[in-house]
Amino acid sequence: MSIFQSARSGRSSRVVRLFLFFPLALVVSSLAAWKAATGVPHAQESAVDPCERPPIGSAVPEPADVRSVDGTLKVDLAIHNHREADGSTRYCYTLPDGRPSPTLRVRPGDWVELHLSNALIDLPEQQTSAQTLDTGPMCTTKPKPSADPCTSGAMTAVSTNLHFHGLTVPPVCHQDDVLKTSIQPSDAAFEYRFQVPDDEAPGLYWYHPHIHGFSAKQVSGGASGALIVEGLERANPVVAGLPERVLVIRDHDLLNPDAPPSGGSDVPLPVTDRDGDTANTGTGLGRPARDVSINFVSVPYPDYPPASMVMKPGERQLWRVLNASAITYLDLAVLYQHRPQQLGVVAIDGGPINASNLGKPRISGFNHISVAPGARVEFIVTGPPLGDPAELVSMAVDTGPGGENDPGRPLAKIIAQADAAEPASSLPTSSEPLPAATRPWLGTVTPVRQRKLYFSEEVQEPNDPNSPTRFFITVEGQTPTEFDPNAAAPNIVVKQGDVEDWIIENRTNELHAFHIHQLHFQVADWLGAPVNEPFLRDTVNVPYFNGRANDYPSVRLRMDFRDPNTVGTFLYHCHLLEHEDGGMMGTIRVEPATH
Repeated sequence: MSIFQSARSGRSSRVVRLFLFFPLALVVSSLAAWKAATGVPHAQESAVDPCERPPIGSAVPEPADVRSVDGTLKVDLAIHNHREADGSTRYCYTLPDGRPSPTLRVRPGDWVELHLSNALIDLPEQQTSAQTLDTGPMCTTKPKPSADPCTSGAMTAVSTNLHFHGLTVPPVCHQDDVLKTSIQPSDAAFEYRFQVPDDEAPGLYWYHPHIHGFSAKQVSGGASGALIVEGLERANPVVAGLPERVLVIRDHDLLNPDAPPSGGSDVPLPVTDRDGDTANTGTGLGRPARDVSINFVSVPYPDYPPASMVMKPGERQLWRVLNASAITYLDLAVLYQHRPQQLGVVAIDGGPINASNLGKPRISGFNHISVAPGARVEFIVTGPPLGDPAELVSMAVDTGPGGENDPGRPLAKIIAQADAAEPASSLPTSSEPLPAATRPWLGTVTPVRQRKLYFSEEVQEPNDPNSPTRFFITVEGQTPTEFDPNAAAPNIVVKQGDVEDWIIENRTNELHAFHIHQLHFQVADWLGAPVNEPFLRDTVNVPYFNGRANDYPSVRLRMDFRDPNTVGTFLYHCHLLEHEDGGMMGTIRVEPATH
């Protein structure tokens, strides 16, 4: 019996813990050879693959680092796509020398000067055996040849922009606007220029495109990268001096969608849901909805040949892990001799877990860590003894009867070697403490009001049960409506300086992940029970409705609109990008404070 089969018993008792605390894990090792990429023609496909991936089963490469110098991070990025031999489409960001998806490293107060070139080409859809994203009707607002990228609002397969997920920067053009900013292949390189706030929490953030109707396709294709605000050792001294690894988990269409599951007769036959994905089997086994990769090293179904990672025996490392998947949930564990190891969590969603008491050492220990699409976690791992079998795995995640299948699967072998090379980056051994917070801790602030929002779904054609699903996130009292990027009025209006409580309710039979741009929140209640977490998040799971409970599952979030950088109009949505593209998104306008 495998570790994944034995883990099925007791899974229901694990669910609350699984979604209460929210992270992930992975690791990276030696560099693999990558071919330098040249430009991609706009009108035709190129024989050169700018988005080449490492071989299956290879060592996990470390992403390139681009660091700020003298208070400014300067970087040129290009986004590419390429049709692969199997008919699937890859996406990637590259530096001018062809290195993919660099990790951007900044410090609080730094300026970011990023020039983004759109090298996407029009690749007509092809029918292949691979699964395709199907979110129903997509918005395809065609760009005008001379449109200003700041006001274009064009949403097509070759449009792009950037969202700096988790950063508290203004939602305006050239900073973090995704409602109107749209860059076309014919445009000159577009400049993003903003200042990282002096009080931005140190930790792991990320960047990705956010074109409505096409986010899932581009992100699932590989368009994403990590962004680190340095200084975690200033917030939590337990990480000072530790070697660090940046691990980006992505999902992509199955490489072997027609292969039968391995594992014996008890493996359920795959069923495809209305969105074209493998439906949750409820067993923790079977064909997944997506394959996953670790820093682009794919670990494909059905045999899951693992990537490899090397570290010194007994060495403590900080793993900074991003779930950049479009729809895949992970529940990660590190197994030595098939036994789960203690993982020391120090930060979640770009924020230290001791945020309510910065500077005081704190580690929270878990033997498995769950992370939703879009979420991040940073934790300390101790290397295995020499000769011990060790692996990184993802345990099964119960996404609900209407959710996708995220079964248990191995991801990477962890190999202990006395002469293992150190990771490219380490945290400083000592540093000045962070300055004291200028605002009271969010958990101590009395909210000025409470709102309720809820997730819901409906079949697009009620008389056709196989028709695509429509997705909604609705403010109580409003009519469920699919997101319209051209709507004149926002769904919610608040004042800068306010603190509110939002109850997010799930009226569907599948798991959803709530995310809001420009700010972090505190989880105050979980299924009606007080939580009072001493840290902040920007993404949180809302459990699915099982059809039997008296009340819909919900979380209560303390929303923080005190920062002046939140002034403007921005988005909240489900971070399963099929749901977001399918309409499960809304807008909020934060108006300037009145004095």
